[in-house]
Amino acid sequence: MGGQSENADRPQRGSRGNCTLTPEVAALLAHARAKLQAARVLLAARAPGDAASRAYYGAFHAVSAVLVARGQAYSSHAQVLGAFNRDFVHAGTFPREFTAILARLFEDRQTGDYDPTASLDLAEAERDVEDAQRIVDAVAEHLSR
Repeated sequence: MGGQSENADRPQRGSRGNCTLTPEVAALLAHARAKLQAARVLLAARAPGDAASRAYYGAFHAVSAVLVARGQAYSSHAQVLGAFNRDFVHAGTFPREFTAILARLFEDRQTGDYDPTASLDLAEAERDVEDAQRIVDAVAEHLSR
């Protein structure tokens, strides 16, 4: 077979045996990283509301990736965040502070996208980008095991 093992096309399982790194999971992680890159560009352009929105989506796509890796799919943001908190944060896989971070990222995204009377300052958006990066990195590390 040209030097490839016969298992080359099969999804890879992490050492925990409960997460599968499929092309869909890899694509979600790549999407998460792209959203964070866009958030950094928007920070540099001094657009904190848009940067916060992209930061949230970076974290959201990472959280979605870890759920999809376990065969879980949901139709709403609330379901995705709830399942992640229940199945991964409360189980001790990820730090408890991720629950509060995700809630803040969601609220800041709502403000940035839908509330023209409110605004986020640059420091808040920078914090959102940093915290979203922590979540993306933690999920990527978890899935690589």
